[in-house]
Amino acid sequence: MNKVYGSAAEAVADIPDGASLAVGGFGLSGVPAVLIDALLAQGTAALRVVSNNCGVDDRGLGVLLAAGRITRVTGSYVGENKEFARQYLAGELEVELTPQGTLAERLRAGGAGIPAFYTPAGVGTQVADGGLPWRYAPGGASRPEAEGRAVAIASPPKETREFHGRSYVLEHGITTDFAFVRAVRGDRHGNLVFRRAAANFNPLAAMAGRITVAEVEHLVEPGELQPDEVHLPGIYVQRMVELTPAEAADKQIEKRTVRI
Repeated sequence: MNKVYGSAAEAVADIPDGASLAVGGFGLSGVPAVLIDALLAQGTAALRVVSNNCGVDDRGLGVLLAAGRITRVTGSYVGENKEFARQYLAGELEVELTPQGTLAERLRAGGAGIPAFYTPAGVGTQVADGGLPWRYAPGGASRPEAEGRAVAIASPPKETREFHGRSYVLEHGITTDFAFVRAVRGDRHGNLVFRRAAANFNPLAAMAGRITVAEVEHLVEPGELQPDEVHLPGIYVQRMVELTPAEAADKQIEKRTVRI
C-alpha cells in the first residue's frame, strides 16, 4: 500500500515511446512539472498527450513540446503557447480540439468505465459534423495563418441523436496508458487533496490513466487525511513522488496583472 517512489525519475522510468499520457492542471495551476521534467530528461518521445492545455513555451508540457517529444495533443485551450501554434500550422503536430466541458467528461467517463456519452455541446458545428483540421500537410511554417493550407487529417463526423426534441452528439470516453497529476497533500495510500484551480483537471486526468503518478507537495501518513477532505481516492493512484520544499514552492502563473 505504500505507493511512494524514491524519485520522479524512478516513477516515470518505464514510460515508453509512443505512450498516451493524461496530464492534470489548469493553465499553470496544479501542473505536475517535476514529473514532466523527469520525462523530458529520460528522453521519451512520440507522446500522445491529453490535457486541458499544453503549457507555455518554457513551462509544463511546453518543455516536452519544444523538444519535439509530443506527436498528438487532445485539449481544449492552446492560446498561450507560440511553439504549439508553429508546430500545428507547420504540420508537425496533430491536434484534436474539444470543448472544455466535453474533455472533462470524456476523462471522467473513461475513468468510470463509461465508453461513450451524448452531449449537446458541439451540435451544429464541425465538432459534430467533422472537418476540423487535426493535422495540416507539412510545410509553410512561416505563414501566420492556415487559410488555404492542405489538411492531411480532418476530424470525422460524429454520431448524433435526438432526445426529448433536442440533438446530442456522441463523445467517447478517454483512457490513457499513464497520467501525471499534482496534489497539495496526499498519504502513502494515494489519497489526494487538490487546492483551488488545481482541482479542475487533476482528478479527472488521474481517473483516466491506467497507471497514475502523483507528485505531492506535502506527504502525510495514512489516517491523517479526514475522509471528507479527500478529493481523489487512492484506488486511482499507483505511484507517488514527494516533492522537496523547493519543488513544492516553485509555482508560476501565466499572466500577472497589477494595478497602480
